[in-house]
Amino acid sequence: MQDNLQARTMAFAALSQAIWQVQQLSRYGRVDEDAMAMSLNAILITDPDNPEEVYDRERLNAGYRTLVDQIGDGNRKDVDLTRYIVGIMALERKLAKNQAALSMLSERLSQVKRQLHHFEITDPQVLANLSSIYSDVISPLGAKIQVVGNPEQLQQTVNQNRIRALLLGAIRAAVLWRQLGGKRRQLMFARSAMVKTAMQAIK
Repeated sequence: MQDNLQARTMAFAALSQAIWQVQQLSRYGRVDEDAMAMSLNAILITDPDNPEEVYDRERLNAGYRTLVDQIGDGNRKDVDLTRYIVGIMALERKLAKNQAALSMLSERLSQVKRQLHHFEITDPQVLANLSSIYSDVISPLGAKIQVVGNPEQLQQTVNQNRIRALLLGAIRAAVLWRQLGGKRRQLMFARSAMVKTAMQAIK
């Protein structure tokens, strides 16, 4: 798979967009169905020939903006988003080293693919399935991500399922980022190049 700054930045923007959606849900109960669908559909694209098969750059504006805010000059950095992103990257590294978890993940995703013969990816039944995959397979691998927000929103089952499904979507983006050569140190030493690339991609 190609290894270049543009593709890596796109993958990190996809991670950022999934996490941004988690925050929108937890704080305000807001969700962009189209953006959520892209994050969730990506989970099921497990053997792409190129990164563009996984994500559509044209639909990642929120992710590119979040990336710029988070690793740019620091003026608009959000500590909760940073914590979520660091947590997702730590869980993804643990997943990559755990063959049993990878096998279970593959098996459970096959069930979701069968569900999609009958339901849309954003259907409550599919969201509940993706949510349980995150809870059963990803969450036990390391420190749990504590999502903060409005208790009224966080107590709703539908929002809990959306949030966990989107966290699984963020894991998918983190996998792609690593496959494209992404490393945590780049967020420090190559961040100006990533920010510049992201700003050029914003429509």
